[in-house]
Amino acid sequence: MLAIYKRELKSYFYSMIGCVFIAVLLGFAGIYFLAYNLNGGYPYFSYTLSGTLIVLLIAIPVLTMRSFAEERRSKTDQLLLTAPVSLTKVVLGKYFAMVTVLAIPNLIFCLYPLIIKMQGTAYLMVDYMSIFTFFLLGCVFIAIGMFISAMTESQIIASISTFGVLLVLYLWSGILTLFPSTAIGSLIGLIIVLTIVVFYIFHMTDNWLISAVIEVAGIAACVVTYFVKSSLFENLLTKWFSKLAVTDVFSGIASNSIVDVSGIIFYLSLIVLFVFLTVQMIQKRRWS
Repeated sequence: MLAIYKRELKSYFYSMIGCVFIAVLLGFAGIYFLAYNLNGGYPYFSYTLSGTLIVLLIAIPVLTMRSFAEERRSKTDQLLLTAPVSLTKVVLGKYFAMVTVLAIPNLIFCLYPLIIKMQGTAYLMVDYMSIFTFFLLGCVFIAIGMFISAMTESQIIASISTFGVLLVLYLWSGILTLFPSTAIGSLIGLIIVLTIVVFYIFHMTDNWLISAVIEVAGIAACVVTYFVKSSLFENLLTKWFSKLAVTDVFSGIASNSIVDVSGIIFYLSLIVLFVFLTVQMIQKRRWS
């Protein structure tokens, strides 16, 4: 894993992607810092990070697009699939290399609250907790981008798809208001979600029988529950999918200075989940 980590980390700086990523993130953060904290006199650096978050949505896809898509396009993924090292170590080596690139600007961010402190009042605990949460959120985005990159051999498709997913997650709180609140609307929405999950299961297993059984059993359970107690479905989609508002954890700290430990655990769980899904996606290609 260490050899893969070193190779990937060097490649990001040899190709200038890592340098451009760091420069863009620091450049926009510096502009927001100058506008909000130095000129505006706002004592929280977390406010600057909130403005920089939109830049992260654009920069992360550029960082992750080549992680596996380039390997598939150039056919060098065959070397990884036959290498005497587990796929988990391969994926983690690539993932930690991207996380290291992300960590560099975040370490530099740690200097900004000290500059605010030199000018007057500063809230170091809140600011450093915001930087840490911002870094974790970036790690979640990288895990998602890496998973999407493992699904295609086109870097452009991987980049655009990752940006689309991250933008949806960024706007998720507003999107939730469009979800149906009625019981029948929630039932239909739940069946659609179940179908999407079953389609992914079929894509991973190529077993139509298992997929069909899960689909039929799931739909039957939803319909029976609806007729027994339809009130359970009222606002069900909104309640369930509100948990996916990943940026709310960071916003809670940045805007309200509220540290959500469960939210941090949620971030770590998402990282583990998408790293696992990436391993399974590559594992499927190994045996296909």
